Amino acid sequence: MSCILHIETSTSVCSVAVSEDSHCIYHEEDHSGPNHAERLGSMVDEALSFTDSHAIPFDAVAVSCGPGSYTGLRIGVSMAKGICYGRNLKLIAVPTLELLCVPVLLREIPEDDALLCPMLDARRMEVYAALYDRALKEVRPVSADVVTAETYKQWLDEHPVYFFGNGAKKCMETINHPNAHYIDGIEPIAKWMQPLAEKRLLNGQTEDVAYFVPFYLKDFVAIKAKPLI
Repeated sequence: MSCILHIETSTSVCSVAVSEDSHCIYHEEDHSGPNHAERLGSMVDEALSFTDSHAIPFDAVAVSCGPGSYTGLRIGVSMAKGICYGRNLKLIAVPTLELLCVPVLLREIPEDDALLCPMLDARRMEVYAALYDRALKEVRPVSADVVTAETYKQWLDEHPVYFFGNGAKKCMETINHPNAHYIDGIEPIAKWMQPLAEKRLLNGQTEDVAYFVPFYLKDFVAIKAKPLI
């Protein structure tokens, strides 16, 4: 199968994991605050030492690509690209909002038609959010939303919607629809990246290490690359 190093730095949590053949064999998390620049290097070194000591060869590095913290994503992606260059590994990008859905899908959600709405705080009453069904098929793409009682009403009128992530707290007092459900304590953690990363690796969905950028720079790069007429 495959051995993948996973790096997650999109929020204040810094985490690293290693998966082999669909099992997480190593993980470390730091919840002490946004100190990725200080902690990520040593956490990655420990993960690499673990796999090297067990003679486990890596196939790829997976990194959370956003949305999320500008600084956190930059640090995580830079580290991932450096390891890919140094060890000649493939790079896998895992969308942060999709990653947030993994621990939720492992819980008991009774409704077959339920939608998942992962949210990341974007300050004030704004969030980055998307909507997925239970098969992780995108129902509505990632968008920067201003949270009001009407923001998700068209989906709430038709489906139970589960809100989670560090942006969901903004909805709890604003959205009182009977189909709105809130799940607390869901964070993007590296150990949950394994199924998403392995699926992308199997399908050949890897990134160009030289040109890959995280979520917050994609529009900028597209504009710069557009030919002038």
